[in-house]
Amino acid sequence: MGRLKAGLEDLGRMLMFAGEMVGWAVRPPFRLELVLAQMAFIGVGSAFIVGVTGTFAGMVFALQMNFAMKQFAAEGYVGGSVAFSLARELSPVFTALMVTGRSGSAIATELGTMRVTEQIDAMESMAVNPIQYLVVPRVIASLIMFPFLTMLFNSLGYAGGFVMGVYVAGIPIGPYLAHTQEFMDVGDILHGLFKAVVFGLIVSVITTWRGYAAFGGAKGVGEGTTRGVVASSITILLADYVITFISVGT
Repeated sequence: MGRLKAGLEDLGRMLMFAGEMVGWAVRPPFRLELVLAQMAFIGVGSAFIVGVTGTFAGMVFALQMNFAMKQFAAEGYVGGSVAFSLARELSPVFTALMVTGRSGSAIATELGTMRVTEQIDAMESMAVNPIQYLVVPRVIASLIMFPFLTMLFNSLGYAGGFVMGVYVAGIPIGPYLAHTQEFMDVGDILHGLFKAVVFGLIVSVITTWRGYAAFGGAKGVGEGTTRGVVASSITILLADYVITFISVGT
């Protein structure tokens, strides 16, 4: 019971932190240079791991789908299945999990280190709001870059699946592309991009909060980073289920 109460109190403090962040996001000065720097760190810095993961995920999924579809002599449907699954589910979820591990952990560690070394306290003493200066640029950058990274994952995943399906499994190009167009439309891509924005908000708020609220020296920073990554990953999967359930239903 005590742990539940502590968890709810921590959730309440994080929501208050998020509300304060929104308030500072719309107040000048608007620090565009900080946003651009974080976009480079989160987006460009994560592009390699996202691209590699997307390529191999698409390749593996295409091979698995080809094996399953062979049982029904329906190999031509592999392309549509790969494209549909990547656009709506695999790309936004895998991208968010990869960026959480790479950039989210770094954000929590950086802010946590600044907290325990009293750099954040020093900013407050100089009348610089640390939420506006440290948190807002990271959240805005995440909201912008998560959709781009998701599209990168989606594109390379489909390319990897195409290579496996057409040149390895021997599926004719015509049926492969035709069923891709049949299975997927723009709405599926937008569905995945909407998830990407939601996941970007989740990851950025949770990891910045865990870093901002860190205490207890180096051990506290490590614990805060771990809790931030775990909480972000679980919340991503929960949010993915909720969004999918609402959009698809039972």
